[in-house]
Amino acid sequence: MIKTIYLAGGCFWGTAHLFSLVPGVSETVAGYANSIVPEPTYKKVCTGRTEAAETVKVVYDDDTVGLTDLIKLYFRSIDPLTLNRQGNDIGTQYRTGIYYTDDADRPVIEAQLAGLQRRYKEPLAIEFGPLENFYPAEEYHQEYLYKNPDGYCHVNPALFKEAKEMKTKSTREMEALRQRLTPLQWEVTQHGATERPFVNEYDHEFHPGIYVDITDGTPLFVSSDKFDSGCGWPAFSRPIDDSLLQELQDNSYGMNRIEVKASKSDSHLGHVFPDGPKETGGLRYCINSASLRFIPLADMAKEGYASYIPLVKH
Repeated sequence: MIKTIYLAGGCFWGTAHLFSLVPGVSETVAGYANSIVPEPTYKKVCTGRTEAAETVKVVYDDDTVGLTDLIKLYFRSIDPLTLNRQGNDIGTQYRTGIYYTDDADRPVIEAQLAGLQRRYKEPLAIEFGPLENFYPAEEYHQEYLYKNPDGYCHVNPALFKEAKEMKTKSTREMEALRQRLTPLQWEVTQHGATERPFVNEYDHEFHPGIYVDITDGTPLFVSSDKFDSGCGWPAFSRPIDDSLLQELQDNSYGMNRIEVKASKSDSHLGHVFPDGPKETGGLRYCINSASLRFIPLADMAKEGYASYIPLVKH
């Protein structure tokens, strides 16, 4: 599906160039977002009186690249704590922001912002909200760094190489899966997003039953091993079988964590931490609700999970 997101990351020359390199991005347009003056020009924007932000319209195929991937790259291209300045550029037009036109994108963006905020004590200086308006900038601003390879750019050049080499996913099976999942489920399982704590579906679910992989129905956890850790996400002391999961080193967001994926589907589930109850092994599998489907005990037999009923203590 072709989608659009609007990213303000300081001077739009570097931001536009960065995202134009990402596989799955079909168009980047430098422009002015959320202006209080119709049809603003660069000269007017630089006065600060338009209240517009230099912003890049990013058009992408979310069967190939996820919104989560784009936002993670965006975060790495900015200083998220600095207001009205990026690199050598100072002024309200250089503020950072993420603006959306599809309401389904909101929880995905919120989850990513919440994850970034947990890294800092200071509040983020990134605006977030629905796009009010967008005006393409003058032609000489479009593809500026392609026209002027030695032109000014505040983005770390190392990110350009990373953008070119971003892994993509594009198969018929993935398209069918995307149609079945909600946007948040898609971003969590396929692009490693983290949903918001405490307001997700299964954080407070403690009825007897089984939790299966939302993508392919593989049984992963049972309610008997679920506990309230207070972390804001479903927590389990162990999986049904260790072979059902794969554990990978995760150094994203400047943290050192162990990512948990489903072995069969390769879907992202969450992370595992060594701070669980000692009496059950000391592990805490912190799992996104969006990666799971809960099947109550009463429905397990008719849904084909009768053999797992003895594992459910009730």
